[in-house]
Amino acid sequence: MFKRSEALFLTVLSVVLFSCLQGLAAEQRIVERAKLIHEKVLTLDSHVDVLNANYATEARDPGIDNPEFKCDLVKMKRGGVDGVFLAAYVGQRERDTEGYTKAYESAVAQVEAIHRLTEKMYPRRCELATTPDDVERVSRSDKKAIMIGLENGFAIGKDLSNVERFYRLGVRYITLSHNGHNDICASCNPREKLGDKTAEHNGLSKFGEKVVGEMNRLGVMVDVSHISVESFYDVIRVSKAPIIASHSGCRALADRTRNLDDDQLKVLAKNGGVIQIVTVGGFLKLDVSKRREAVNALKKELEDERIRIEQFLERMKEIDAKYPSANLIDFVDHIDHAVKVAGIEHVGIGSDFDGGGGITGFNDHSEALNVTIELVRRGYSEEDIFKIWGGNLLRVWREAEKVARDLQKGTKRG
Repeated sequence: MFKRSEALFLTVLSVVLFSCLQGLAAEQRIVERAKLIHEKVLTLDSHVDVLNANYATEARDPGIDNPEFKCDLVKMKRGGVDGVFLAAYVGQRERDTEGYTKAYESAVAQVEAIHRLTEKMYPRRCELATTPDDVERVSRSDKKAIMIGLENGFAIGKDLSNVERFYRLGVRYITLSHNGHNDICASCNPREKLGDKTAEHNGLSKFGEKVVGEMNRLGVMVDVSHISVESFYDVIRVSKAPIIASHSGCRALADRTRNLDDDQLKVLAKNGGVIQIVTVGGFLKLDVSKRREAVNALKKELEDERIRIEQFLERMKEIDAKYPSANLIDFVDHIDHAVKVAGIEHVGIGSDFDGGGGITGFNDHSEALNVTIELVRRGYSEEDIFKIWGGNLLRVWREAEKVARDLQKGTKRG
């Protein structure tokens, strides 16, 4: 009896071990295939924040493995990321002479910092790319392609000629608003402290229509992340070129005003545009916001000395169990959903690193391969992954350039 039990145990054990080995072998094949694909495809991130003008200085050096950054040249190389749009971010403030001046100056200073990175600090390691052809050429070298975006059209103020000024500085997309309305359009997050009314402009203003038209004329991509639903549909109506959402998620999976709902995704696809999926945890999972509130409340208890550190750590374990952080799976779930609703030609990646982005499994650019591994695991082909990692974004950019050429020809004929 004992021998038979022992034999049965050994048989079961061998089956379990064999299954485990098969699983490990299958996973290894996925990883190896993902590595090959990752090396071949063009990997672009459409949104990384610069935040202030001391970027690309000794104080904030993106040429080293800098713990302050989720995106630097070292992490990009380690993760096999070929290029990024660095966004000159301008916070919304009062719409008066001082506010317009400071917004414009802040944006210009950040754009100049990006030029400092590519032209003075590390010209042998990165290069400014102002066309899709530039991006492809630079990516074939050992350099990283650096592109420039402007986050918040508030920097334009009320001066339409500023659009061309930023274009000449290398800006190739403009996020029309941020948190708070501006003179271009309504934001999805009005700022009561700035006197914002919920339905200001009822979407895109008349000046905003001119801004979109000027962006079309120059070949600057129109970015609809952060703008209101009404503004989104107005942009779709007015823009002659496909649009981008440089760093957004899917509202069906996380009901946040910053995300696009399914109707918007379908319209975006019909427009020929692309949604670049963001890595901000709160835009991927609603639980993340609840987790943040719980952690902040717990920290307050510790600061007020109402609990000891041992109690704090124990309570943190409870919060971790109740509200797990957003991770790579959640991120790719949003990619899956956008592909299902909008189609594979209309989805990309825009991390928002150094501006709130970063999740478990894809916390910085050194972990970019993990995204490709998960896409392969879910059955995406090499062609699909090429489109998601950069092909779709370049397609939209090229179409924006074509529209600009056509408009400029028409102007000359007129």
